[in-house]
Amino acid sequence: MRISIPVNRPLLVLGVLAALLTAAGCQKKDKAASSGQTGSNTTATSAPATITTPTGVVMVLVPGGQFVMGDDRGESNEKPAHAVQISGFYMDQCEVTQKSFSRLMGRNPSKNKGNDLPVERIGYLAALQYCNMRSIREKLTPCYDLSAAGVACDFTASGYRLPTEAEWEYACRAGTTTRYSFGDDAARLGDHAWFKANAGKATHPVKGRAPNPWGLHDMHGNVAEWCHDFYRDGYEGAATVRDPVGGEATGKRVLRGGSFASDAGFCRCAARAGENPGLSDVCLGYEAYGFRCVRRK
Repeated sequence: MRISIPVNRPLLVLGVLAALLTAAGCQKKDKAASSGQTGSNTTATSAPATITTPTGVVMVLVPGGQFVMGDDRGESNEKPAHAVQISGFYMDQCEVTQKSFSRLMGRNPSKNKGNDLPVERIGYLAALQYCNMRSIREKLTPCYDLSAAGVACDFTASGYRLPTEAEWEYACRAGTTTRYSFGDDAARLGDHAWFKANAGKATHPVKGRAPNPWGLHDMHGNVAEWCHDFYRDGYEGAATVRDPVGGEATGKRVLRGGSFASDAGFCRCAARAGENPGLSDVCLGYEAYGFRCVRRK
């Protein structure tokens, strides 16, 4: 005996179509995930690995690679844009906090107090002293000889130091080619940075805004960050260079990243400034100066 089961054909057709569309959608999503697509603004496939150091600081393993440093559309001191090759290194995920600085150095010079706020009112020499102390506490070889005239840095040492200007910009861009790590639209800066328009004339807790594609926070604001290099008014040549270290002594050191007191334009990846380390404590920008550390892989 044949048993006949009635079939609602319109519902059956709709069910088949839904299944096909779902499968196609899954295939499209899986293809994008496997290809590492993260948007047209970045070449990064995923956020790099992180470590937590013995002194409790989270660091990001910044991968080596090549990028275009500077901006031919920017200020005169950002030109010419030129290709730079960078070796991999570790960088603090956020700016050095007051808690970290005071634990190691026994003091907190910041005006706006708070454990999770970036340490500020930091001169260049104080940043180097912290780097050495952090190295010593972790039984690493300090990079800086602070007894040397002009301060000597051993880039082969295992300890902490300030990033070079090229390392800083490379990490800030995080594989992107736009004016900010999130794109060219300055209207989005408030989602990623504390700057003049939203900071209320004060610093804010680190990691309070969205990170860049490599998981680094506050690269576009909060406090301006000291770099190792001597400041020059522009870049020389346009040839590809590997791991450049700032040029001849000029009396000024580089500051990068903008701050709570900066306009949006100075928070761009390529924006740069210079400050005399010996005079920073009497300058108007002093209350907006901080830093973060790097170390070699």
